[in-house]
Order: sequence, then structure tokens, then C-alpha cells
Amino acid sequence: MTDNRAEVALEVDGDTLTPVEPGPGEKRITRRRLIARRFLRNKTAVVGAVIIVLLIVVAVIGPWISPYAYDEIDRRAYLKGPSERHWFGTTQGGRDMLALTLRGLRKSLLIGFLVAIISTTVAAVVGSFAAYFGGWFERIALWVIDLLLVVPSFLLIALISTGGPKGPNSWLLLVLLLAAFSWVLSARVVRSLSMSIKEREYVQAARFMGLSAPKTIVRHILPNISSLLIIDATLNVGAAILAETGLSFFGFGVQAPDTSLGTLLGQGARQVNSFPWLFTGPAVVVVLLVLSVNAVGDGLRDALDPSSQSGGSA
Repeated sequence: MTDNRAEVALEVDGDTLTPVEPGPGEKRITRRRLIARRFLRNKTAVVGAVIIVLLIVVAVIGPWISPYAYDEIDRRAYLKGPSERHWFGTTQGGRDMLALTLRGLRKSLLIGFLVAIISTTVAAVVGSFAAYFGGWFERIALWVIDLLLVVPSFLLIALISTGGPKGPNSWLLLVLLLAAFSWVLSARVVRSLSMSIKEREYVQAARFMGLSAPKTIVRHILPNISSLLIIDATLNVGAAILAETGLSFFGFGVQAPDTSLGTLLGQGARQVNSFPWLFTGPAVVVVLLVLSVNAVGDGLRDALDPSSQSGGSA
């Protein structure tokens, strides 16, 4: 098996990366540097990455940069528009919309990243193990995948989350429910790729040397589909944020007194014609966040796929 960490020069030749001996005075370029170079040539992806980093930083340090806490009431400003005192205006209860938006952004980002990590991990494990073992394990895995694909996930998540436990940690149930329905399509793709990889010589050699199945999968199969998993995890962040926003918009997601971007959108939509600042701030943040995540996902796909022309030549 080729070692991706080896420092060799690479050039794109059709659908493969071909090693090239560096000329006199030329520096060797690693695969990581090549991927980074192709990603940086995608200006849209770079802008998206910068926006995501800025939003994460703002969400993390929000409690320190906002003069108001998200649950603090300003009794002198009930339902006031944007001003120097309240940049995003205030709610009917006198709560600062900027503080609420930062709190909602932090909660939505946390839910999005957790769902992406869990769903991608489950997809990698189920898909690769189903392909490697085959037989009854593969049949059961495919049956579960097909079942989850036809289940009305939005309705089921709404019903379970409504009847679930209440309290400050009730959003964890939402994370588990979103992750439970987010891995199925990715698992099918992982299974298809793993079926071709498991027949290669280095996998067969590891099997004949007595290496256990889990170690063989982790060491030799999953690293060869890591590009797909990275892209899948990135795009799952945006999908999870949209799913959480939709559920919270209809009152099935994050529950009061906590808040998320979807909760703020649901509350602001009722008064958007009369008091647009209740809806505009969270809506702009959601649009920026989802578009940026999708742009980064597209950039990673182009950078990791040698056959793509979007990343430019090596």
C-alpha cells in the first residue's frame, strides 16, 4: 500500500496522481500540500472557511463581547429596533437579540458538529464492516438502511423529541435523533467503495497475516476512503444545522429557556412584518453558515478529487 505521508512530487494525470521526480533545485511537495494548494485556489471555499472560523470565534467569545446575557431583561427597551444600545434590537420581553443570536449560533454549531461526527462515524463503521464481512451482516445492515430511508424521519424526530425528557440537556436527544437518520446514504457509498478496496493485495495480505478484521478495516480500508469521509462530515454539518433549524422553527427542536437559530427564526417569523429585526439577524446568520459550510465541502471535494478541474492543475 502506498504511503500518503511520503514526500513525493505529484501531478494530475487523468484520474490519478502520478509521482514525479523533482528537477534540480525543485522542492518535493507532499500530498497534503498539494491538497491545500488546490483548496486555496478555490476562492469561494476559502471565503467560506474564513466565514466559518469567524462565526465559530464569535459564537465562542459571544458572552464576553456582548454587553447583555441572552436571558437578561432590559426593562427600558421592550421590543425596540436596532440601536447603539442594542445592535440587533430587543424582543417583546426585553431580551437583547444580539445575545440571543450568539447563543443560538453556539447551540446550532454544537448540534451540527456533533451530528456530523456521529453520523459519519456510524456510516464508516456500518458501511465498511458490511462490505468486509458480507453475508448475514451485510443483509441486516442493508435492511436497516432501506428501512430508515423510507421512514418519515422529520415526523418521527418531532414526535420523539416532543415526548422526550425536558431540561437543559434535552437537546442531546435531538442530536442522537438527527444522527440516527443522517448516516444511511453515506453508509451505502462507504460500502460500495469498501467492497472494491477489500479485494486489493495489501488487504488480502493483512488478512493472511492474521490481522483481526477491525484492525484491517481501520488500518487499510478506512484510510483509503478518508477523503469521502472528510467531505461527508463537512456537508453533514450544514445538513444537521438546517434540520435542527427546521425542527426548532416548528417548535420540535431546542426548547425554552434555551435557544437556537431555528427557535429564534420560529419566534421572529410570527412578527416579521411588524418587527423585522426579530427575524433578520438569525436568518442572515443561518444563510451565511449553511452557504459557507457547503462551499467548504465543495472545495474539499475538488481538492481531494484528482479528476476535478475546479482545483486547478497541481
